[in-house]
Amino acid sequence: MTSAQVDNGQADGPQAVDAPAGEGYQRGLGARQIQMIAIGGAIGTGLFLGAGKAIDRAGPSLILAYAIAGLVIFFIMRALGELLMYRPVSGSFSEYAREFLGPFFGFVTGWTYWLFWVVTGITEVTAAATYMTYWWDIPQWLSALVFTVILYGANLISVKLFGELEFWFSMVKVTAILGMILICAGVLTIGFSDAGDTATVSNLWNDGGFFPQGIGGTLMTLQIVMFAFLAVELVGVTAGESKDPKTVLPKAINTVPWRIAVFYVGALIMILSVVPWSSFKPGVSPFVAAFEEMGLGIGAAIVNFVVLTAALSSCNSGMYSTGRMLRDLAINGQGPKAFTKLTKNGLPLAGTTFSAALMLVGVWINYQWPGDAFNYVVSFATISGMWAWIMILVCQIRYRAKADRGELPQSSFKAPGAPYSSWFALAFIGLVIVMMAIDKDARISLYCAPLWGLILGVSFLVLKARNPENKAFAKR
Repeated sequence: MTSAQVDNGQADGPQAVDAPAGEGYQRGLGARQIQMIAIGGAIGTGLFLGAGKAIDRAGPSLILAYAIAGLVIFFIMRALGELLMYRPVSGSFSEYAREFLGPFFGFVTGWTYWLFWVVTGITEVTAAATYMTYWWDIPQWLSALVFTVILYGANLISVKLFGELEFWFSMVKVTAILGMILICAGVLTIGFSDAGDTATVSNLWNDGGFFPQGIGGTLMTLQIVMFAFLAVELVGVTAGESKDPKTVLPKAINTVPWRIAVFYVGALIMILSVVPWSSFKPGVSPFVAAFEEMGLGIGAAIVNFVVLTAALSSCNSGMYSTGRMLRDLAINGQGPKAFTKLTKNGLPLAGTTFSAALMLVGVWINYQWPGDAFNYVVSFATISGMWAWIMILVCQIRYRAKADRGELPQSSFKAPGAPYSSWFALAFIGLVIVMMAIDKDARISLYCAPLWGLILGVSFLVLKARNPENKAFAKR
């Protein structure tokens, strides 16, 4: 339903497509929780750990890469916001793809986004178990099992509890980054710590210039930069369970620019001013390196706790998202009917349980055979996440064209500069994919995508042949 229908039960002018029948979710996520889910979605291990490799490749120019990519992410989120105010539904990506591109694209988008979160959940819960060994010598499989069971249980109690967990997980990440920024500001202005004598803003251009590795080095970091933003679109999955989507979701989306400006651009400016870029190494958290340069040994323990929190937050989001995506597919006849059922608390028990079970199997596989085969699967998470962004942008372009012709109601939250901003974002994503093809470390993701597409294509044709009367497989 449209935003007007959410408030008044109806809309003037052309009618929006109805939400899936029997959606049935409880709107238990408040403004405070949605805001922190939106903030936390943009902050993960990509920043706390992955930025070290990107700094080594690009130097201070990584700041510019994050700024430009952040603008693209804002365009993507505003495109999503326009669609959400037209029709706020849980499982929004596949719903919009189904409506504006056809049943096949809805099928592919739903299952691809589900796989993205299953794979992400596998990697993150395994990572969380690894981080625990920093403090205690306990079996990795035991920690992974405990974390998975706890998060699974929390997701089956109520959507409000999921929101509370995400609120506090995000709070830890935000506090850590703000703390780092304040400490670096103190080093630059007061000069305390071991780095006080060498800390200066001129570190951003003194050591080989702002582009020490050339423009090519900066371009090669784009895939790392964009990967760091994966899951920022999670706020769209919460639409069907937001208490006041018309008010809450636009506010959350409009915070994207300052979130990126502070948590990515601001944090990197401060860290690279205190510590010369050449001091950072791939595989080492820039936060840990900065703490060590300042002589603050406790920094490693702090960052380990924050990264543990980020991993658990991502796994928690995976538990939440997978159940909703499976139910959306099932409601539309593109998944097992068992996934349509909700508990009396309005939670998709079957879909969440199935996904959690796969996450446990994945942890076991990772523990037994941590070889190249598993890495192929993990690398696919990146390209599958960007598929959701592509679908959001293409659907927004299609929607805007129909709305401008009067075939659909206008959204109350239009994307600025659209459709040109959406086309720019699509071109940028295309550039990132080209960079992935050039980079031998990232190229593996592109090898996995055609195989997954073939599996989905065959599955769609088989289901369509078995259910020729099913409207889920017919063009609207």
